[in-house]
Amino acid sequence: MPALKGAGLASRRVAADVLARVEQGAWANAALDAALARTTLSGPDRALATALVFGTLRRQRACDWLVDEALRREVELPVRIALRLGAYQLVFLGQPAYAAVSTAVATAPRRAAGLVNAVLRRIAAADERSWPSPAVELSYPDWIVERLFEDLGEPDALGALGAMNEPGAAAIGAGGTHQDLASQWVAAAVPHPAGGIVVDLCAAPGGKAVAVGAGPSLVAAVERRPGRARRLARRVRRDDGALAVLVADGRFPPLRPGFADCVLVDAPCSGLGALRRRPDARWRLDPGAPARLSQLQRELLEGSVGLLRPGGTLVYSVCTLTRVETEGVDAWIADRFPSLRPLPRLGPPWQQRGRGEILLPQTAGTDGMFLLRVALPG
Repeated sequence: MPALKGAGLASRRVAADVLARVEQGAWANAALDAALARTTLSGPDRALATALVFGTLRRQRACDWLVDEALRREVELPVRIALRLGAYQLVFLGQPAYAAVSTAVATAPRRAAGLVNAVLRRIAAADERSWPSPAVELSYPDWIVERLFEDLGEPDALGALGAMNEPGAAAIGAGGTHQDLASQWVAAAVPHPAGGIVVDLCAAPGGKAVAVGAGPSLVAAVERRPGRARRLARRVRRDDGALAVLVADGRFPPLRPGFADCVLVDAPCSGLGALRRRPDARWRLDPGAPARLSQLQRELLEGSVGLLRPGGTLVYSVCTLTRVETEGVDAWIADRFPSLRPLPRLGPPWQQRGRGEILLPQTAGTDGMFLLRVALPG
């Protein structure tokens, strides 16, 4: 079985190591980058390791249910990870049983080889499965499924949850960096007049700020965390964009009133529209996160409106789908700042939500995103 030897097995061992690091608290993206930097894997084998890490994390709850149905007892973490990897390859990648089982056994502790082999062969032999709930089948915490069912309606929620279990298409943004197409569309929707000033109040990692700075406007990029601000400044020097980086809290920007033609608030959010790219986030978020973050979003917006000059535009965006962070924030803006008026809608693939627009993950194979553009009278 030559396909199971060499780099193919090494890819699976890298994936198992990264999944163990995630269980210990590391973020998947960072742990995977670090692990791949220590290997000599080829491009295809690096891609395999990446697909196994992200895919297993997305389907973790479903894989655990499959394993527990065949095992029905607790096992130590390295054995659990080998079983998850094997179940993912068997059920969700449709790999032949000999390949999925053999490589899972090879990544498990030697003392557990027989157990891993037996459990995965039971999973492979199952003719059909009756999942206990949509949350288990789709592999999300119950609260996320319930929240999106309530906020989007069941058909759109099922479509979004299903789409976020599939790998996203790679997209190259400003400066040659990887940036989801939805984020690129948000940046393209930011008004940036020639000779004008755009303030990005939550700038890092900087994809949107760099994209807007490539146009005819000057961008003032505000970032609270010094380390992220330094990385953004290095990126600006590399890309030679018209962009200045300020280290400051976006809720209290150190800029004079009426300074900006446009303010972009790409706010911190629960990220429930970006779970495709951040597969481990679904297991770390708590049910109170959307409401808690909506308060921060309002504080950022409170500090942004005073920066606008007459005729200036406020752009609010979040990569989430919850009502409290999208339509709820829009309703708060309408009540708190009644002079702000919505700009014309962008139209498909965006869909109307309140005075703003939402992009569902299943519509164009992107992150889920909410966008609101409102302006002061001129």
